[in-house]
Amino acid sequence: MSTDVAFLFLGETLLIPHLFPVLEAVAARAPGMRIDAWVATSMHEGLLRGWLGTDSGVRIRRAPGFRDLGAWEAGRNPPLPAKLPLLARLAPRLATTRVVVSAEQTSLWIPTILPTRARFVNMLHGAGSMMNRDDRRRKAAALTIVAAERERRALAAHGVDPARIAVVGYAKAGFRQRTHAALGFAGARPGILYAPHWQRHRSSWWDWGEAAVRRILAADRYDLIFAPHQRLVEKAPEVRAFATTLADRPDVHVDLDSFAMVDGSYTAAADLYLGDTSSQVVEFLMRPRPCVFLDPRATAWQGNASYDMWQAGEVVTALDALLPALDRAAARHGGYLAAQRAFAAESLGDTGGAAPGRAADAILTLAAGA
Repeated sequence: MSTDVAFLFLGETLLIPHLFPVLEAVAARAPGMRIDAWVATSMHEGLLRGWLGTDSGVRIRRAPGFRDLGAWEAGRNPPLPAKLPLLARLAPRLATTRVVVSAEQTSLWIPTILPTRARFVNMLHGAGSMMNRDDRRRKAAALTIVAAERERRALAAHGVDPARIAVVGYAKAGFRQRTHAALGFAGARPGILYAPHWQRHRSSWWDWGEAAVRRILAADRYDLIFAPHQRLVEKAPEVRAFATTLADRPDVHVDLDSFAMVDGSYTAAADLYLGDTSSQVVEFLMRPRPCVFLDPRATAWQGNASYDMWQAGEVVTALDALLPALDRAAARHGGYLAAQRAFAAESLGDTGGAAPGRAADAILTLAAGA
């Protein structure tokens, strides 16, 4: 029996909140449709089964190379099967599927290099101004779903057919399964979220990360949420050892593994954002609050669209300027408020929760013509 729509849950946990609300919306809008959700590990499988229940009509299927992780903590980023061999073995199983939906680029290798009748939909999962848009795989998607008009224009400028791009708003804003992690801070001090990027050339971690955390804690004026991009530990294993030195402190909440790192819990909870170029700042600015950005390499960023997020707060180019910038961030917030609102609106579009439904409508329209 052929499948109408297949959703691919084959990557890191950070992709799940971007894709699952759309799966929910497709299932709700088309209850008689044959829908598959392909999963790479038992962690993915457990989350989806728990959220979907028994009467969703979605068939959860194990991808080739599926890994049974046993008693794996729900939401912790799992060891994944090798992606390209998985996709090579999965491609024939998708041959009778009308539409295949993914939230990462790797799956687009199938329509890029293999003959297939399935029409692929790419849900762009990033938000913000730093993104690789010229990868040839992007042109292989029959439909690309983006949050905002800004991203449609950027992709079109890199050769993606504008007629194959749907602007729907920020789908992750419709994710209803947020962890709502308990922070456990004792007092009423401002809470800072430090969220460095995982790529060295975009990150403050390798130059200033440990020193910045130490200075914030030594000042004894703030509580700190240390929850970097979940791939930072992969690229900088020393992060985990450093995190152990923060254990049991009442003024620090450390998270390197849980689902709360990727479901929006911490960007919602913090009073002040400290980062560099991570797209988490855009989610933080769904509700505008003070921001400070770390620029250890003194980047010539003004006028560079990749750094548009730095218009949302003070940019620190010397470590000694960190604490003064944090201390005055609240007082200066009014001067950045218009820029924050504009950047969030341009990057995320509608955040009112309607985006998953709009994405589902675009997918169902594509499926009807497939």
